[in-house]
Amino acid sequence: MKASTKKILITVGIIIAVIFIIYRFFAGTYNSIVAKDEGVSSQWAQVQNQYQRRMDLIPNLVSTVKGYASHESEVLTAVTEARSRAGGMVNIDSEALNDPETFKKYQQVQDSLSSSLQRLLMVTENYPELKANENFLALQSQLEGTENRISVERMRYNEAAKDYNVYIRQFPKSIIANMNGFRTKSYFEAAQEAQNAPQVQF
Repeated sequence: MKASTKKILITVGIIIAVIFIIYRFFAGTYNSIVAKDEGVSSQWAQVQNQYQRRMDLIPNLVSTVKGYASHESEVLTAVTEARSRAGGMVNIDSEALNDPETFKKYQQVQDSLSSSLQRLLMVTENYPELKANENFLALQSQLEGTENRISVERMRYNEAAKDYNVYIRQFPKSIIANMNGFRTKSYFEAAQEAQNAPQVQF
């Protein structure tokens, strides 16, 4: 075999090897980004499932409280209105995760509903008969369990979003992410009321 032919074969072999390595890097990175993106979407669905569960519990809770505390109409109306506002924003498209403004609005609506429910449960403390009602106790327990699950699912979503965000912002993966339209996801933040220490009065 001539030396020139040998050089050509070696050069072609090196070029093929380099192309294969580049392809593996791009394909592997792209596939990893897709898998992490799907992980965020899957966790997002879990958050929405828990919000939907809470939405389904509210009418029964309000109706039970109304039977015992009908003159607390302001609180009952606030819960009903907050639920109505949240109703259109329970199952929103996962594209909202890429839009900080839409995501913030979603969180504000859900936090407003949480706040209204807390006020409702505080009002029920004034009604011993209601607190002894088995139906109310069961609904209250389910609601508290759902609120805990919402908190857990939001934390898991934030962890999945962080893992994804860190991955797509690292160089050179950021180049592939930007080329393919992958954007960072928004995080759930603590509700505004949680920033203030509770007032304790004696």
